[in-house]
Amino acid sequence: MPSARIEPCQAHLRSNRRDLQADWVPVDAPPCVPMKKMRLRYAGACRLCGASLPAGTEAIYEGDTKTVRCLECATETPETTPRLERVGDNSLSTESGIAGSSARREYERRKAKDEEKLREKWGPFGAIAVVLSDERQSTRSWDRGAIGEERLGARLDALAADGLAVLHDRRIPGSKANIDHIAITRGGIWVIDAKRYKGRPELKIEGGILRPRVEKLLVGRRDCTKLVDGVLKQVDVVRDLVGNVPVTGALCFIEADWPLIGGAFSTHGVHVLWPKRLAKLLVEEPAGDADVAAVRESLASRFKPA
Repeated sequence: MPSARIEPCQAHLRSNRRDLQADWVPVDAPPCVPMKKMRLRYAGACRLCGASLPAGTEAIYEGDTKTVRCLECATETPETTPRLERVGDNSLSTESGIAGSSARREYERRKAKDEEKLREKWGPFGAIAVVLSDERQSTRSWDRGAIGEERLGARLDALAADGLAVLHDRRIPGSKANIDHIAITRGGIWVIDAKRYKGRPELKIEGGILRPRVEKLLVGRRDCTKLVDGVLKQVDVVRDLVGNVPVTGALCFIEADWPLIGGAFSTHGVHVLWPKRLAKLLVEEPAGDADVAAVRESLASRFKPA
């Protein structure tokens, strides 16, 4: 049987809470809900790159997903993202891992446990209690984290080429902890931690001439310096296993309140930035002598899918 013909104008990215993998849709699939360009009444974030979109910004509204895309991402086509995975072809996700999979499983586990407790408490009215009750914040945070990893994973997968490989959701040997994303370029390895936090990431510097210099990462005035420490630990683990290949850490905030100009910074050697900025750094990183395929295979064998 001949394969279904694919046309760019009839392809779209499916995006919901459980499935944020990029898919191609055949021409005989139901037509997409039209997208329209509009000026936002409320602040939002691009569902592809995570860029902050203040109220009043022109953006593309997608009726089928009820989300928005910035104008720059709206111009992306299959030709500019050649490694986008197709329906029925799971080779990319199988080899690279599935972004956000462990966080998604933990969310489902906690949600099922919460619902079970409600059913036990309310007996014959348990089903109603489940419908009417809000999710616990501790449970919902796992869902938010999974969505952030899934969105960033889709962005990174779109960059994959001969000179850039990606691994998702990898277990740290001898630990229950995991690394959200690992990107391998000819210039080295990037260890990437995805965070879906609200607020503006900022670098606060205390001390100086007479006191020791202290750098703090603030997100919406909350001290989140421990996130930098976590990335540094992951970088050390990877560096110990790969030897002489350069390893760089990155904290990528999805849907944060980034300013329109500037905003990205580094602290203790860790880049703090947003998805589109991260993609730019990966693509434009100066070429080195790293064997991308060999390094990828070595990392994949040592850091198993979580």
